Amino acid sequence: MAEHINVSYNVPVGPIHPALKEPVNLTFEVEGERIVDVKVKPGWNHRGIEFMGMERNPIQVIHLAERICGICSFVHAISFVQAVEEAAGIPVPERALYIRAIVGEMERIHSHLLWAGVAAHELGFDTLLHYSWQLREKVMDVLEIVTGNRVNYGMMVFGGVRRDITPEREKALFDMINYYRRNSDRLKELFLEDPTVKLRTRGYGILTYDEALKLCAVGPTARASGLAIDVRHDEPYAGYKYLNVEPILPDAYTGEVIGDLYDRFVVRLLEVDQSVDIIEEALEKIPEGEITSEPKLPKLMVTLKKAEGDGFGRHEAPRGEVVHFVRLKAGKDNLDSWKVRASTYGNLMTWPPMFKDTQIADIPIVVASIDPCIGCMDRVTVVNRRTKTENVLVYDDLHRLSVEKTRRLQRK
Repeated sequence: MAEHINVSYNVPVGPIHPALKEPVNLTFEVEGERIVDVKVKPGWNHRGIEFMGMERNPIQVIHLAERICGICSFVHAISFVQAVEEAAGIPVPERALYIRAIVGEMERIHSHLLWAGVAAHELGFDTLLHYSWQLREKVMDVLEIVTGNRVNYGMMVFGGVRRDITPEREKALFDMINYYRRNSDRLKELFLEDPTVKLRTRGYGILTYDEALKLCAVGPTARASGLAIDVRHDEPYAGYKYLNVEPILPDAYTGEVIGDLYDRFVVRLLEVDQSVDIIEEALEKIPEGEITSEPKLPKLMVTLKKAEGDGFGRHEAPRGEVVHFVRLKAGKDNLDSWKVRASTYGNLMTWPPMFKDTQIADIPIVVASIDPCIGCMDRVTVVNRRTKTENVLVYDDLHRLSVEKTRRLQRK
């Protein structure tokens, strides 16, 4: 009898691929259909946003920060604003803190439902995709009523928020709460009790507790593996310091933690319910008062120009913790430094253990399971065509090269 020999070969996926919505390169080592290893190579979508931000004053950067990610536009706006408020010592009225939390939770609902639809699509269940996105339309409509926009809400200002919650907007919020309460059980039934979804997700794409901890996973990716971490609970900010927020773990629904694809479905769907509860609690507790501590932009600009110091802003985004660091220098109109760490940057290296021993057909859903946003986190890799060597450029390199390019352009 001939001896069976396992032969492995490489399968490149991306950076441009119909199953991946953003550019990232994954090179899989496979034996037959089984994945035995993967190399993750980002760096195809760097946009230089931090450099652009340092060429603008802090008020102008709010507009730019909001466009780091369309799905998480409020995420980056609130993180940036909180960082500048800390550096400049700008107070925020209590009512504005509650409104920030309310908008943040609406964005979480719309992000999780969008993700649920994408995940269903990657499983080949397009009927469930359309159902999820139909439910998502409700929160998008209410976001437009409350903020004026379905995406890129323009709500954040230093020292508060731009728009108040009027009685009309409050009514729309309570209608939304009742809508999601009516549809919650049906949504969970379709995702979590469907036998086909279970067959494709239970026991696949596993990230253990120890792996999640070692690889610094954040958000639902970490919580699905049993890590009880959540910035809203661990270091409360905005209105969350007045509200009841506990990390959601999959055993609340299943009675156990496996850390697989199914558990990541569980966490996000339960977090939709949690966000609805948080919004309702915030509406019941929100105090009367002003929505900003300084409505006059020229006066605010003078305050910012005089400020000096470092600021650190964090937010528990739908994908996990987002961090913004800023440095202000007195007498300088623009930011002296701005650094952003998006949640996908923390979750990207959880892919290799998830892929191990899965099948080629599982690649799209495993990729989608961390809800990646490559545009949020990407850095650039430069390949020297002569030597075929690679150099990963960090912040200082990018800043130096950007300054050199700008000076070259100015001399022309």
